[in-house]
Amino acid sequence: MKYCLLPALALGLLAFPLRAQQAPAAPQPAPAQATLPRYTTENQQLAPPVAGTPRVVLMGNSITDAWPGADPAFFAGRPYEYVGRGVGGQVSAAMLERFQRDALDLHPAVVVILAGINDIAQNAGPYQPAATLGNITAMAERAHAQGVRVVLSSVTPAAEFPWRPGLGPGPKVVALNAQIKAYARQHHFVYLDYYAALADGHLGMKDGLARDGVHPTLAGYRVMEPLLQEAVAKALKHKQR
Repeated sequence: MKYCLLPALALGLLAFPLRAQQAPAAPQPAPAQATLPRYTTENQQLAPPVAGTPRVVLMGNSITDAWPGADPAFFAGRPYEYVGRGVGGQVSAAMLERFQRDALDLHPAVVVILAGINDIAQNAGPYQPAATLGNITAMAERAHAQGVRVVLSSVTPAAEFPWRPGLGPGPKVVALNAQIKAYARQHHFVYLDYYAALADGHLGMKDGLARDGVHPTLAGYRVMEPLLQEAVAKALKHKQR
């Protein structure tokens, strides 16, 4: 397997309650701070996918970006070519803005989307749940329209943000995850539930799985890794409608 995961810092995460009947809002314009073309050179230098080795683009934030540095052995010798496109601190609107060039133009077989935690953290302004869901679903629909299989990840648990305390993110994470899960089920996309495996039962991360209550430790990534592998395998076998 080839591995092309490159760094940045942010978060994207998910969980459960629901508002499935509510249509996603129109995608938000991306904030200028987060739309810098970080991966321009890497995208230009990336070779075409190798036959027999499905390319999997990981679209996300700092959790995605930090993963290869935390556990490089996980990405060695896999049956997939993982291409990391995480940007730290990035909100879903900024991910949507770069989604074509940083994901779909790389000709992946599968795209794994992890987005939303930085929206909840108000990294680019007040949190608007319907707009965040709209950005996530817009990415999924663009990928599907171009024949790319979609994995929608839950936002990971966060009881508090150390860089912006007092927002009470836990219930918001749970609510956003419920909406993502309902949307994935409705549209026959694979839902990757990191939240259930990482949560401590009190809206936060289990002890030892996050270094600051948000960003996974090596132990946290090792909980996530088999779930990612299973979701990608399922997406490759799954016939999207």
